[in-house]
Amino acid sequence: MNLNYAHKPNYFLYAQLLIRHIEGYVKKHPDANNAIFDLRDIYEVFRQDLASTTTNLEGILNIADEYLVDTINGDQKIISAYKIDAEQNSLLIDFNSDALQSVREGKPFIEPDATSYQ
Repeated sequence: MNLNYAHKPNYFLYAQLLIRHIEGYVKKHPDANNAIFDLRDIYEVFRQDLASTTTNLEGILNIADEYLVDTINGDQKIISAYKIDAEQNSLLIDFNSDALQSVREGKPFIEPDATSYQ
C-alpha cells in the first residue's frame, strides 16, 4: 500500500499572507508596537488551512520573520520576536520599531529569497 499526500504546504505563500495581514494591522493601529492575533483569525488568513495554522505555523513564522523593510539604518526585519501561545490560542508578535515606522510611511517589504531555503 502506498499513500500519497495531496497537501503540500506552501510556506512562502502563507508567510506572504501573514505579512499582508500584519501590514493591514499596522495601518489600522498606527500606535501599536506589537500585536496579539487570535489563531482563529490566522486560520481565516490562511484560508481555513488547519495544518498551516497549527503544525506548520512555526515554519511559516520562520519565513515571515525574514521579511525586511528599508529604514534609515538599513534594511531591518519587521518582526523582532514572536511567540505562539497555545493556551490562549494566540500569536504574539513584537515589531522592530524602525521597520514599523517605515511600514507606516508606506515603504514596501523586501521578501526573503525563496530559492535559498530548503
